[in-house]
Amino acid sequence: MSLCLSFRGRWKMGQKNSLGGSSQLPKQDYKALRERCLMEGRLFEDDSFPASLCSVGSGPLLRKLPPGLQWRRPPELHSNPQFYSADTKRLDLCQGVVGDCWFLAALQALTLHQDILSRVVPLNQNFTENYAGIFQFWFWHFGKWVPVVIDDRLPVNTAGQLVFVSSTYKNVFWGALLEKAYAKLSGSYEDLQRGQVSEALVDFTGGVTMTIKPAEAPGNLWDILTWATYSRTLIGCQTHSGKERVLENGLVGGHAYTLTGIRKVTCRHGPEYLVKLRNPWGKVEWKGDWSDSSGMWELLSPKEKILLLRKSNDGEFWMTLKDFKTHFMLLVICKLTPGLLSQDVGQKWTYTMREGRWEKGITAGGPMKSPRDTFWKNPQFLLSVWSLQEGRRFPMPCSVLVSLLQKPRHRHRNWKPHLAIGFYLFRLSKHYGDQRRLPSEFFWKNAPIRWPEAFLTEKEVSQELQLEPGTYLVVPCTSKAGQEAEFVLRVFSRKHIFHEIGCNSSAVFSKEIVDKNEGQDEFFTKLFEKCPEINAAQLQKVLNHMTWSSLGSAQPFFSLDACQGILALLDLNASGTVSIQEFRDLWKQLMLCQEVFHKHDSSHSGYLNRTQLQAAMRDAGIMLSNDVCQLMLIRYGGPNLQMDFVSFVHLMLRAEYMEDAFQNLTQDGKGIYLQKPEVSPSLWG
Repeated sequence: MSLCLSFRGRWKMGQKNSLGGSSQLPKQDYKALRERCLMEGRLFEDDSFPASLCSVGSGPLLRKLPPGLQWRRPPELHSNPQFYSADTKRLDLCQGVVGDCWFLAALQALTLHQDILSRVVPLNQNFTENYAGIFQFWFWHFGKWVPVVIDDRLPVNTAGQLVFVSSTYKNVFWGALLEKAYAKLSGSYEDLQRGQVSEALVDFTGGVTMTIKPAEAPGNLWDILTWATYSRTLIGCQTHSGKERVLENGLVGGHAYTLTGIRKVTCRHGPEYLVKLRNPWGKVEWKGDWSDSSGMWELLSPKEKILLLRKSNDGEFWMTLKDFKTHFMLLVICKLTPGLLSQDVGQKWTYTMREGRWEKGITAGGPMKSPRDTFWKNPQFLLSVWSLQEGRRFPMPCSVLVSLLQKPRHRHRNWKPHLAIGFYLFRLSKHYGDQRRLPSEFFWKNAPIRWPEAFLTEKEVSQELQLEPGTYLVVPCTSKAGQEAEFVLRVFSRKHIFHEIGCNSSAVFSKEIVDKNEGQDEFFTKLFEKCPEINAAQLQKVLNHMTWSSLGSAQPFFSLDACQGILALLDLNASGTVSIQEFRDLWKQLMLCQEVFHKHDSSHSGYLNRTQLQAAMRDAGIMLSNDVCQLMLIRYGGPNLQMDFVSFVHLMLRAEYMEDAFQNLTQDGKGIYLQKPEVSPSLWG
């Protein structure tokens, strides 16, 4: 198992770094540009990323373009264009002719977390109010959140169809515009042709990625996936490398996928562990066991089959964990904090980031080969770590993540190949206090305690370490002396100091990582460690234990009857309990319910009237007529025809269940046709 962290920094157009190559973006003030366009009555045109072939690229991608390529704005392509719509499915994006499945697989994972998505994609942008043809997105770029401004001219064919990323909803354009912004950040659309899922995941979050080779995965891989599923994570994966082509089993070789869910199901012969994946193409699916046409679904209860099986060529499918380990080369889990990696809850993580460079003849010392080589010339970083259990006779080892990331050496991310990089780790005497660089003699006499098993030509290499409290030396280097590049070193631990020695810099103390969901995840962890499955009474205790911050003084009370009703909707295998992954899905829905309810409860009374309920359901993507809304108040509301939060939750969950059941059963999108064994479970849920 290897661990990956990534960082990026701000670019400025036209300036060249000392290592050669213009690698900067223009500094553009989105608000000022927008206001100027509105004042002058014109639509924005981005001269720094023009609507021409130079923005597409100059390589093989040009041969994939359709004849008569045009650039059009969304209002020219549809009568009712929308930037983003909550009514659409989360997984509605489809890959175009650019070979950027790695980017799109990460983007699909992003759509599963509305709060993370809204950090990258400001969702208040539109094509109506004060529309000026200008849009802005944010990416985490070498350690900073940086804005990228674009105009909304998109490449289309002569029929007006998008050539690159598109949505299954032809009037929704946020995905295509985000791809354009990422292409601008990378240099061109051509520069998105090759990449790793982990790169895009970190660019979307600034988080920590854990890369696992499924074939070599530890025995607790299912536990890791379960932990990741109910934590705030984004998960991608890649099939075995090679030319991108459709295999006989329906998978695409050399291709990236999004992992969208996991499920432990109960078959007649025992439990089965399933993972749910999506192809960024929006079509072409797995054909093996538990595929849409597989007979394995007959081993499940009718209700579980109805809710899990969706027979449509939308690119999303189930397969067993065993088959996943056989056919996929990499599994990438990205979390906003490193807590997933050590699973020691209740303690804060801290981080420090330092920048440096390898310069020929000065600091590009190369690897450690012989006692009298130039290795000692490399940048040297001092790391001091402490145990949080100070005073113990046998102090516990410290969990530390060290990540080395090389910056691109050209404005276009793929024009210059990555160097082979790595880092060494030495243990220092606890009495060491000299701020001068360590001389070559030190490296003659002291062997490293960690060193690169192989130098990797990756953007980033990293390692998880268990270190005794003390002082260490980190030496990053390239595989050959004299190679030039800039780099970023980042350290995560519970408590440390990290700084470069010999460069007149004072000690830099670590910063605490703030994750507003950390306490929540800790609570979930403790709960499910004791009870892998929870019943209605335990669910009631959980829901009434939580603080519903948006609801203020009107804190809800979930009765046992209400929890039994919720459980009936979630309990797919009729066990009378819910699993971790089922509860995690519930929690996401509860957070959405809280947000929508709070927004429309304008008087903070703790109740919604008919008008407010109708608006709240519309915000959640559910359209109700006046008559149906009145009926819902009669069915779920109180005697005064107002609905409290608990009843609103029950209504929302039932509506979600009915929509899923309809989508899974309908053959034509218009009606459903049930066999006799399916009728009862589909109605009593």
